[in-house]
Amino acid sequence: MVTERLQLVPATLSLCDAEASGRDAVARALGALVPPSWPPPVLEPDDVERIRRRLQSDPRNGTWTLHYVLRRSSAAGGHPELVGVAGYAGPPAPGGAVEIGYAVAVEHQRHGYATEAVTALVARAFADPGVSVVFATTYATLQPSIHVLRKVGFVHVASDPQTGLLRYERRRPAPSSGGAAA
Repeated sequence: MVTERLQLVPATLSLCDAEASGRDAVARALGALVPPSWPPPVLEPDDVERIRRRLQSDPRNGTWTLHYVLRRSSAAGGHPELVGVAGYAGPPAPGGAVEIGYAVAVEHQRHGYATEAVTALVARAFADPGVSVVFATTYATLQPSIHVLRKVGFVHVASDPQTGLLRYERRRPAPSSGGAAA
């Protein structure tokens, strides 16, 4: 997926191997500059292994997976820069719901990258006619994350008092009637 400033590169088995080997391997695999804080706290080794297993088990997961978020270089011959991750927790569930998640490296926060990446994920999800709702979970203490979701049109639909998780959803827009009123 490509947006105005970003390229979202789907995870692959080789990128999972690179992630397991560290920052320098990720930089080589992506051909990108990688920030010193990499990886973001939400991208833990067990997450990478789970993604690897999903990619191995079902080729369809290559579309519905984690994506590396690269800021495309504006300079001729310049390197893209890894700014975060964003993606799907898996393919759409039988009812048509798909979960998204995202994290931006500390050095790149507050530049609109999460908003741009989430907008692309939602558009890609709704391009699949089987997807009726895109959802994300976050915590009330993560106000920047909530701000991103609201900015992209998500609404708060549920709270889990035991875990503290908040669920936000964006439903597929209703088709326009296309006809004029008589």
